[in-house]
Amino acid sequence: MCPEPAWPQWVIANPLASLVVACEPPRVLDDHFAGEVAARYDDTLGAMGSPEVLQPTVDLLAEIAGTGAALEMAVGTGRIALPLAARGVPVSGIELSADMVAQLRAKPGGDAIPVRIGDMVTTRVEGTFQLVYLIFNTIGNVESQDRQAACFANAAAHLEPGGCFVIEVGVPDLRRLVPGHDSIVFAHAPGYVGYDRYDDLVAQHAVSHHFVADGSGAREVRTPFRYVWPSELDLMARLANLELAHRWAYWDRSPFTGDSRSHVSVWRKQP
Repeated sequence: MCPEPAWPQWVIANPLASLVVACEPPRVLDDHFAGEVAARYDDTLGAMGSPEVLQPTVDLLAEIAGTGAALEMAVGTGRIALPLAARGVPVSGIELSADMVAQLRAKPGGDAIPVRIGDMVTTRVEGTFQLVYLIFNTIGNVESQDRQAACFANAAAHLEPGGCFVIEVGVPDLRRLVPGHDSIVFAHAPGYVGYDRYDDLVAQHAVSHHFVADGSGAREVRTPFRYVWPSELDLMARLANLELAHRWAYWDRSPFTGDSRSHVSVWRKQP
């Protein structure tokens, strides 16, 4: 039996949130973006760091934020936070990896982004926000269903009534998984191969493997994740008093269909 937890303040203020907090012993979370990974992170973004991707992303987030403030969960090196702040949106961040924040701080304008180092599932930031966002598949870095649901509750606790929580994440790619096999190559290019290995189909857990070869040699980066279905995210949202407002296939608001490989979903906090 789980001991009676010392609920954080956001749970006390929202009794429903207590239904979705993991019954797990306290543990130190692994920082998969420390050291060399953080130092090389921006160099490995590829198209995700291009104006063709950044502009529609920032345009939509700025529109949702309006005249209010925004909170980025897993702010990282500031790929989105910095251009969004440059659009006049006050942006704050939560980030587990101090090394990623160091990369943010080294950029022009990086010192102006308030960042709280901590776990985005439980870490609180002062104030309330019109927009909370968690993008680039990062909800998957939260590796259990309970903790993903608690992440929704934490986002909702930061939102003003009528504010929005935005997630960008891929649709699980299991239709491409050949019976008897456990891996799918999701990207390849000269000097790079990326594949996902599905190691627990019941817990919906997998590990992304990134192999990079350049002048300094070959290296592998592994990122574990929990894949999650859109309908499952909608249930987590309802538990946190959030209602689905929009779902698109991409930041350009293209329609989401059964063949979409990813989605941008917007949930609105109810009064």
